[in-house]
Amino acid sequence: MQLILSAIFIIFTFGSLKAFGAMSTEVQHLLAFIEAANCQYERNGTIHSAQDAKAHIYKKYKYYQDDINSAEDFIRLAATKSSLSGKHYQIHCQNKPILKSSEWLLAELARYREE
Repeated sequence: MQLILSAIFIIFTFGSLKAFGAMSTEVQHLLAFIEAANCQYERNGTIHSAQDAKAHIYKKYKYYQDDINSAEDFIRLAATKSSLSGKHYQIHCQNKPILKSSEWLLAELARYREE
């Protein structure tokens, strides 16, 4: 019986670590994507560089880390809108329409998952 319980524990632990690893890789990809994009972030009416946006979103990610179980949670909690004002972050990319950051990041996540 002890052996069976140990095997079940190992299976669930490995499965959880595997899911966490995939989520972590996706979050790392999205953070790199934000920083590498030649776009600006609008936060509460103020324009910020991609590097500043990444730093801000990473700070929010660390704050909400215990509540984040997927890349979608990361986008929703850390990269969608201001926690204080509730205003959505906007993405300004040259020669492209302004997008909500959640739409922009969900599209990139879908692209990344197809690779």
